[in-house]
Amino acid sequence: MGSDSEAEKSALKEKERKKMLALAPIAKPLAGKKLCKPTLKLVRKAAEHKCLKRGVKEVVKSIRRGHKGVCVIAGNISPIDVITHVPILCEEADIPYVYVPSKEDLASAGATKRPTCCVLVMTKPAKGELEKGEQEKLKSDYDQVASEINEITASLF
Repeated sequence: MGSDSEAEKSALKEKERKKMLALAPIAKPLAGKKLCKPTLKLVRKAAEHKCLKRGVKEVVKSIRRGHKGVCVIAGNISPIDVITHVPILCEEADIPYVYVPSKEDLASAGATKRPTCCVLVMTKPAKGELEKGEQEKLKSDYDQVASEINEITASLF
């Protein structure tokens, strides 16, 4: 039995190593393991409450329309030219953004099967309203992740 767990651990480490090798050189600020988990959890909650914009086209459209939120970008996109303009738009609109290592993880957190380049997590749904308790919980998670992203960004620049 012990050998199975050792084999699983080595396979998991190999998978993590491959994810890191596939990262684009512009993927900064990159969320570490401690930030990646709450960020993907926030994306999952936002997807449940319909407070999420998926894909480059939707995210860019939302940013240009003045919607605020946290932008989460996958770091292993190929070709990288597809998303190089998104961080610039985010900086101009004062929207915090962070890269996560895998587009597959981002898609599964965003409740889609298709790998996703980037998502914009908003505090309010596009249509309708959330219940007061759910709104406050989503807002507190959002604020926590946004503050951690701002700390990472401040240490970079």
